[in-house]
Amino acid sequence: MNHSRSSSGPILERKHSNNDRKRKLQGRPPAQDTITSSPPSKQQTISDLFSSQQKPGVSVSPNSKRHKPDLDHTDLPPPQPPATPPKAKGAANMYKFTSNSKVIDLTDSPTSSPGSRIPERAKPSVGLRGGSAGRPNLNPHTGAKKLVVKNLRAPSKWDSKQYLESVWQQLDGALSAIFGHGRERNGFSTEGDMGSNGVNGVNKMNGKVEGVTFSMEELYRGVENLCRQGHAAEVCQRLISKCKAHISNNLKQSLLARRELEDVDMLRAVLSLWETWNRQLVTVQSIFFFLDRAYLLQSSKPSIHDMAVTLFLNSIFEDPNLKSKIIDGACDLVAADRMEDSLDHSTFRKAIEMFHDLGTYTSTFEPRMLSLSQSYIAEWAEKTGKERDLAGYVNASVQFMQREMGRCEMFGLDATTRRDLALLEDHLVQRQESFLTSQDSIDDLLDTDAVSDLEALYSLLQRRHLGNHLRKPFESWINLTGTYIIFDDAQQDQMVVRLLSLKRRLDTIWRVSFHRDEQLSHALRESFETFINKTKKGSSTWNTDNSKPGEMIAKYVDMLLRGGAKAIPAQLTTDSNVDSKVREADDADDDFAVDEEAEVNRQLDQVLDLFRFVHGKAVFEAFYKKDLARRLLMGRSASADAERSMLARLKTECGAGFTQNLEQMFKDVELSREEMSSYKSRLDEMAADEPSTANKLDLSVSILSAAAWPTYPTVPVIIPSNIQAAVDRFELHYKSKHSGRKLEFKHALAHCQMKAAFPRGAKEIVVSSFQAVVLLLFNSVGTDEHLTYDFVKAESGLSEAEVKRTLQSLACAKLRPLTKHPKGRDINDTDTFTLNAHFTHDKYRVKINQVQLKETKEENKETHERVAADRNFECQAAIVRIMKSRKTISHAELVSEVISATRSRGVLAVGDIKKNIDRLIEKEYMEREEGGKNSYSYIA
Repeated sequence: MNHSRSSSGPILERKHSNNDRKRKLQGRPPAQDTITSSPPSKQQTISDLFSSQQKPGVSVSPNSKRHKPDLDHTDLPPPQPPATPPKAKGAANMYKFTSNSKVIDLTDSPTSSPGSRIPERAKPSVGLRGGSAGRPNLNPHTGAKKLVVKNLRAPSKWDSKQYLESVWQQLDGALSAIFGHGRERNGFSTEGDMGSNGVNGVNKMNGKVEGVTFSMEELYRGVENLCRQGHAAEVCQRLISKCKAHISNNLKQSLLARRELEDVDMLRAVLSLWETWNRQLVTVQSIFFFLDRAYLLQSSKPSIHDMAVTLFLNSIFEDPNLKSKIIDGACDLVAADRMEDSLDHSTFRKAIEMFHDLGTYTSTFEPRMLSLSQSYIAEWAEKTGKERDLAGYVNASVQFMQREMGRCEMFGLDATTRRDLALLEDHLVQRQESFLTSQDSIDDLLDTDAVSDLEALYSLLQRRHLGNHLRKPFESWINLTGTYIIFDDAQQDQMVVRLLSLKRRLDTIWRVSFHRDEQLSHALRESFETFINKTKKGSSTWNTDNSKPGEMIAKYVDMLLRGGAKAIPAQLTTDSNVDSKVREADDADDDFAVDEEAEVNRQLDQVLDLFRFVHGKAVFEAFYKKDLARRLLMGRSASADAERSMLARLKTECGAGFTQNLEQMFKDVELSREEMSSYKSRLDEMAADEPSTANKLDLSVSILSAAAWPTYPTVPVIIPSNIQAAVDRFELHYKSKHSGRKLEFKHALAHCQMKAAFPRGAKEIVVSSFQAVVLLLFNSVGTDEHLTYDFVKAESGLSEAEVKRTLQSLACAKLRPLTKHPKGRDINDTDTFTLNAHFTHDKYRVKINQVQLKETKEENKETHERVAADRNFECQAAIVRIMKSRKTISHAELVSEVISATRSRGVLAVGDIKKNIDRLIEKEYMEREEGGKNSYSYIA
């Protein structure tokens, strides 16, 4: 058979996708047919066309690349050069030829005529794109036949609906097995059923749901395939329906069957089902994970977990028969805990977690619990307030609120719950304010110094910002207590000690109990200022309205500066009765020192704190000045540094004008020491030149300026001749250096150091000048010789009062260098005195009681009267200054300005101010306005 290789024409190419080629190759065997030459009227199949282009015995894969024929290994002759290709046609005319109208059926089978087949060994090797292959049916002169391309792909028999139903049947069975697992006959899940089967009926060994033959992976793949085929929405809807039916028919019905249970038991049943439902949901989420992530998440729909929570919420929690029981069950647990019964911590914690998961904590549980709490707290406050005292109520209230807040912390209740519970303190505090701030109850706490109870009371009131409401009862108690101390004549000498002790207690209460509240601090200081300036005309002030606290503060300072740390009262230094909390507060505020000087300075600071409250500082100045003069002249100051430290404090507090005279007193003492040093140097020079003039008497004189020092009366006394000679010699020396100055000796303030030879041993005794004068009278008599009272009085030249005081100190005191006959404590005119032959003492130097250091009643009265007169003069001076500046002023305004001007020195009563106004009118410093008595005018 002749096989034409020179014919040329267009070759039809049809491109298929890789998937189509794979399916065609899988659906039929490799092509073995060869292209044969047939008459033009004979139709050829696609297999014939493609098989003619392959090598003999070689199958070309649709996915393989087209290769150029290997001409070196073929038996065919070399190909002829290809003819000139025809002109290219458009895409519309590619399959259309005009020369022939016959149709070739490409779907028909190739001819089975043996004559039409080319021997396989003679089959040419033609490439898919070769241009010289033999094509007997494609004649370029006559044109190509019309080709009709039919689809070779067999129609698919796949039914997606049927697949959906098949897979869902498996899923439905798995869900039924999951929902049915772990439930007993009564419908409640038990932990024991889950032990060997894994989680929610999933076998740990093979990953299958118990009662289902499909594995978890097969179920997951089934859901994935359904989602990929577009059935995600229907699968989701069926899943929701299945879960809803399970909750409604199984879980809910099991609860409704037990609706007669108590609230707490119903809560436990719901929590049990909630735990079961959550465990079952874990397996359901694992199976439908692809649906959850690929469909629900992408479409912004609720996830499977959210859907399951919503179903449980709507079906079970929101059921009218169950909702109230669930909420009241949780509230009953709280009520049981408040009644001090044992609280089921596990159940309550799970209930709170369920409320949070369902999103019903704020909307349902919290309002109900707060409503019940409000009723309970109101009833509890009323009952406890009637049964207990103030301290008991406060402690019980604090413990109650601590338990409430502790429960919130333990079970993680919301911050809104804690805030609202704190608002319920209104029933404990604000509505019980009258009871918490009652005067009698607070007085009891302050009287017993109940620091801890007062702190609890203040903290409780401060929860509602009512701590400053303690100010009124606090002030009232301080005024009452302080006034009693001021006017207690029986313990007048202990006034300052009691005031310091009271101030110390109140400062501790303010720091520890009241947490340094500013309002209560003002109340403390104002109360002290009020009662400490109360005055009344009585025997203690010699019918003057002078400030008694000012006098007693000056005497207490004198005691401290004379005695040092040893003179400090024990109740102001002992901390043994102070609890640890108070001691910690004191340690934080004060730097306690162990040395005596620091302790004295600390006491001086406390006294100065009292001094600041005193308005009548003129009384303090008068008594402090007199006591300071005694200490300086007698040399009885315990510490010179403490004296100057106190002076610096007074200068800082009251100004330089207040301490001007006090500073001058210290300067006079220093100048006196310098003057005596110069005088003794001159005496030594005179003794060196004339030894006969040497004086065995050591004289020391203090030269004082009369303006700065207190006024002392001149007491007549007969000075021994040797002492008088020494005094005259010093006066001559002083006048030789300072002309125009007058010296006036005050022998009542002098003291002496004498050497005495007693039968039992010699002693050096320190006595006052009057005591020395009396003792020197016994040098001229024997040991057993008596001296009468009249003789001592005549020889000493002292007044009767001074003689009795002096003899009493020598013969009736603890140390008795003289003996009184007859014995007794009072000195009579008929008494006689002898030298005490049995006088002895362990020390060589002995100090006899110095009567100059003790203030007499006459001196006290004189001081008070002088201060009262000075206050009247200061009041008159203030009135004149005011009238001079104002010219005309009303009576009320004048009195008000006089009080303001004289406050620092001591304010007079309004009646005394009016008396001073009348005195100035009599002296014609001012006059009343004509036509009225309520205004005054100044007379130049």
